[in-house]
Amino acid sequence: MTRKKKKQGTWQDHYTRRAKKENYPARSVYKLQEVQKKFRVMKKGDSVLDLGCSPGSWLMYAADVVGPGGLATGLDLKPVKMSVPPHARALVGDILSDGPELLKSLDKEFDVVLSDMAPSTTGHKETDSFRSFELCGAALEIARAFLSPGGNFVCKIFQGAEFKEFADAVKNSFETMKIFKPQSSRKGSKEIYVIGIGKKQEV
Repeated sequence: MTRKKKKQGTWQDHYTRRAKKENYPARSVYKLQEVQKKFRVMKKGDSVLDLGCSPGSWLMYAADVVGPGGLATGLDLKPVKMSVPPHARALVGDILSDGPELLKSLDKEFDVVLSDMAPSTTGHKETDSFRSFELCGAALEIARAFLSPGGNFVCKIFQGAEFKEFADAVKNSFETMKIFKPQSSRKGSKEIYVIGIGKKQEV
């Protein structure tokens, strides 16, 4: 019996199959689930901002955690096509340009800021890590501006020369800084999560 060859690009790992089964649009949801299980960054009733929310897995999971008494707001260059619950919303905007002004118009502070943003990769390690660092810097500035005192921050970054600089910046703005590599990250991935717990009161 001849075994059919798999078409290129159709390979799926355990987390991809599980996401499809559980109606999440992307496997990345399990990274946030691991973060939540270990650090409890979100709770019922929280207002959460999800930067880079498309295709919607993190937004969907955050909305589930905070419940109807909370609010999950997403921001991305691309629209979220999946349906979201009434206590979630997805905005379209560029974090590097109109993001801050768009968030100001909401006139709201957040209890949690999440960022799973990643740059369009070039295959050049140093370039990709620097572009990731730029996005993380923008996410941290938004967290500093829109996160309530005592709030939490979760941010993905590609490991590279700028990693320590970013981790130190998070450490300076939060009572506790943790570094976490989810088991659900793909093998060989350079991504890692920097977590800030308890935003410091501004001096």
